[in-house]
Amino acid sequence: MSWITWPLRWAWFVLWFLGQVVASNVKVIRDSVTPGQASTPCVARYPSRCRTEAEVTLLGAAITLTPGTLTLGARAGEGDRPEADAPGGAGGAGGADGADEARWTLYVHGMYADGPDELRAEVRRIEEHMLRATRREGADR
Repeated sequence: MSWITWPLRWAWFVLWFLGQVVASNVKVIRDSVTPGQASTPCVARYPSRCRTEAEVTLLGAAITLTPGTLTLGARAGEGDRPEADAPGGAGGAGGADGADEARWTLYVHGMYADGPDELRAEVRRIEEHMLRATRREGADR
């Protein structure tokens, strides 16, 4: 990915996210005005792929702005702070395959997930779109 596609990826993320907000609003409104309760609330611990506090903040805001979901908190892992990425630091790349270990953990509440695994998958989808837009090189796979 390059600098040329970066603004287009940002525009796509904004449009995609607005679509997610509208779809979630419809679900919450339908649940509110119809008899009974269709919500299945749960809380999940989500190990994020975010590298910086700015990415974590944007992800947390995107989760919270989506109706039916809420970021309860975020925590940096011990020794995995972004400042520790210097050579010889505690952060650095994860395993031998070069994959980064999760540096941040988010705690997320969802109203319409069938369980923590489904909620984590929903958050991962948001994170993937966000990272593809925010990072010049795109999201890690």
